[in-house]
Amino acid sequence: MKILIMVLPGSGKTTFAERLQPLHNAVWINADKVRNLTQDWDFSENGRIRQYERMRIYADFEKSHGKIMICDFICPTSITRKNFNPDILIWMNTIKEGRFEDTNEMFEPLQYFDFQITIWNDIEHESIAKEILNSNSHSLTTQS
Repeated sequence: MKILIMVLPGSGKTTFAERLQPLHNAVWINADKVRNLTQDWDFSENGRIRQYERMRIYADFEKSHGKIMICDFICPTSITRKNFNPDILIWMNTIKEGRFEDTNEMFEPLQYFDFQITIWNDIEHESIAKEILNSNSHSLTTQS
């Protein structure tokens, strides 16, 4: 299974992924950690495509070996989300704008998602994480 947790920087993607990973014995790949390993902090259009490809290739490889994959990264366009082809797409819709204007400008609204988190509540992160994989619901809103 391949889970994509995505949206703008500062939305809680990494925090949520970090909580979800141990609850499901999953492999977690974080975009910033991948960029750090490759020493590639290029955020040009080509740099973003290269990063997306790294994330997709690694996730597909691990998934093909029967692992649950959790990937957290911006994945700002509908074509990258489609090509990433997650089994579960989680939209951390907790902020209206991120801290980087160029990312805000290129971000395309989602046409489809499996789960949407609209209010981040750090106290309830474990129960939310469990519900994501066990729920038939397509929208989760937590109370602050």
